Amino acid sequence: MPGNATKLIHGADELIRVPDVAPPINVSTTFAYSDDPSQWVKAADATSIWGERPIYSRESHPNSELVEQTISSRVGSYVVAYSSGLSAFNAAITHFNPKVLAIGHGYHGVTGIADIWTRNHGLKQISLEDDFSQLNKGDLVHVETPINPLGTVYDLETLSRKAHERGAFVLVDATFGPPPLQDPFKHGADMVMHSATKYFGGHSDLLAGLLFVKDKKTRDQLVEDRVYLGTNIANLESALLLRSLKTYELRVSKQSQSATAIVSYLAEHQKEIPHLKKIYHGSLQKDDFVAKQLVGGHSPVFAIEVDSEEFAKNLPGKLNYFYHATSLGGVESLIEWRALSDPTCPTTLLRVSIGVEDVEDLKQDLFQALTK
Repeated sequence: MPGNATKLIHGADELIRVPDVAPPINVSTTFAYSDDPSQWVKAADATSIWGERPIYSRESHPNSELVEQTISSRVGSYVVAYSSGLSAFNAAITHFNPKVLAIGHGYHGVTGIADIWTRNHGLKQISLEDDFSQLNKGDLVHVETPINPLGTVYDLETLSRKAHERGAFVLVDATFGPPPLQDPFKHGADMVMHSATKYFGGHSDLLAGLLFVKDKKTRDQLVEDRVYLGTNIANLESALLLRSLKTYELRVSKQSQSATAIVSYLAEHQKEIPHLKKIYHGSLQKDDFVAKQLVGGHSPVFAIEVDSEEFAKNLPGKLNYFYHATSLGGVESLIEWRALSDPTCPTTLLRVSIGVEDVEDLKQDLFQALTK
């Protein structure tokens, strides 16, 4: 059995139709039918949109199929790719069609979609801390862990048990803890989503989303829904994502190790940094479930809280190796005064995404900026 890094390079070799080592970018939106009429199946008689040959890019195309099979070979579940992480969440909530949604703190874009469902369909929203007796069979619990923007961790196993006791499904946004850091399926998740824009993409140059599911029936239904939602991953995005997958294991492992080392360094030297009031990260949590869930390492994202809005706004400009920008997961380190993009965040909070630079350079850069 090949290792995970090998799977991400060779996991879909049987789908490659040309001798090119780097698969070509298929820019076509439509593909010619077979010349053999005996191979044709009328749309009215088709039982699946899947076939031996691509037909139309909104359904699937050679690059998207390579992406899905390559990632599937790595994670051991069925994978459906989308045009963004929010497209993936919208597909998931469309699939489950809950009457009640239990949702915690996390990415504000997901909350925005939930609010649209509340406005248009009367979806009732409750907190993850609320009484789950409000959930019924077929309802949905959505949990992001590690949590955006803090990088802290929810107890997924306990949450899943409570949800399943009510007959509800559990959707986990694992963007901040991608493989090999955690596997939410082992702790009760029914479906897992990722904004592949982040760690799977890893170079801040593509938009994509992923849903991982356990069975082929669910995968097929999601793919059929995707045709009509119009949210398949694009050709160029797929090609860029395939490129990124070849270095995925190396990047995520290094980013996780570096972030954990930087958090530890800041925590050890916090008394020397009067402006630094709090550090948020899973590695600082003492709960037993954290080590149980994050078996492969902690999130490469953490957050810091400083003593004033003025200091928070000025901090990014004092750094040499961090871009002041939103998003995360790229090879370059980022810092964001989070109030610029998330209206729910305090004005003293900064989110930090660690890249693949030398960890000592990043440590010293943060320390000098925080103490200047």
